Amino acid sequence: MRPGEPLVVMISGGADSICLLDVCVRLGARVSALHVNYKLRDGADGDEALCRELCEQLGVPLTVEHVSLPAASEGAAGNLQAEAREARYRLAEALVASTGGDYAAAHTASDQAETVLYRLVVSPGRRALLGMDGRRGRLVRPLLGATRADTRAYCEARELPWREDPSNSDVRFARARVRHEILPALAELSPAVERTIAETALLLRDEAEVLDAAVDEALARLGDGPIPTAELARMSAGLARLVLRRLAEAAAGSARALSRAEADAVLALGAGGGTRALDLGGGLRAVAEYGMLRFTAERDDEAAELDPVRLPLPGAVRFGAWEVRATLAEGGTVGEAAVRMGPRGGSAVVRAWRSGDRIRPTGLGGSKSLQDLFVDQKVPRAFRRTLPLVELEGEIVWVAGVAVAEEYAGTAGAAGPDDEPLFALDARRVDP
Repeated sequence: MRPGEPLVVMISGGADSICLLDVCVRLGARVSALHVNYKLRDGADGDEALCRELCEQLGVPLTVEHVSLPAASEGAAGNLQAEAREARYRLAEALVASTGGDYAAAHTASDQAETVLYRLVVSPGRRALLGMDGRRGRLVRPLLGATRADTRAYCEARELPWREDPSNSDVRFARARVRHEILPALAELSPAVERTIAETALLLRDEAEVLDAAVDEALARLGDGPIPTAELARMSAGLARLVLRRLAEAAAGSARALSRAEADAVLALGAGGGTRALDLGGGLRAVAEYGMLRFTAERDDEAAELDPVRLPLPGAVRFGAWEVRATLAEGGTVGEAAVRMGPRGGSAVVRAWRSGDRIRPTGLGGSKSLQDLFVDQKVPRAFRRTLPLVELEGEIVWVAGVAVAEEYAGTAGAAGPDDEPLFALDARRVDP
């Protein structure tokens, strides 16, 4: 974050986000704010009122969105916190597509410690210890070095008001149990437990880059396609396991844990010669054929690829269960993505993802395969070939809910070449 650069700060009304907003303003960033009111509890409107009042005092433009979560309206027992978080991120992504810059979440070292402990309990393995990254695409987390106690002390010193969310104390939520039961017990052993866990996660993230590079090097040496089981057997156990997990994820098209026992069983496949297979669940199989190992996955979603359709500019089309709209972004209209695609009266193509598709997402600084983006953003494999993407003259402009291409991204109010108009792209499901 540098002075003068645009930054959207997500604020809830709690001390962490109020602290982050004030710090960013004082550091000279061109700050705007986003508050999402889910109407899930009696105090939600009070949170919104506080955010409006504070932003007015600080001279910060504020966007307020009212969102109704499906699990809330249907009375389902789904993870409302996860749904709320994903809805907030989608809105922030749409907002920075028009304003440029990054968007910031107020996660602290205390949140990092809770995340690491929770993931370690439910998901064994090195990844559980990595916690939250300081940057993920355009999402930044500037407060990972500060604790929750630090943000409250800052707000008190600056005489900034905040509101407490009662759900943070509701031990029916797993994270609240970690916060109010596990961490206090650990703090009796070491008062610095939150900082210690957060620092460990940071160190392991740095070391993960070394491990990933070692896997990249091993796979580059082995080449594409099936790999010799003899080569795997010559690797150290840790490297062989990481290579197998990378291959399994590439076949499955999603993040995939591979336990030590599963990795050992896969490596043992090639010991007997001939052809042998191991079912790893979820449609994923490891197959050893005469000294060569490969992974296969059921890909029923590939067989149902939808036919491409033309999208007028401006205009709307139906694509499977989706309606895709391209609207002239006039009068402040901003969709999920703001893009420049040539003059009005032209057309683009809406189609499904195909293997090998790549895009240069905004903020990444390079191209990336859509498969890797789907894995990074945890898009379920079954949905990937139903998501609409917009293509212009053979180049992918936008993937609904996933990414917008850097070379087409527009900024509301900025003139393009020859007054090229700005289009707001949106996709919404029209089938239940």
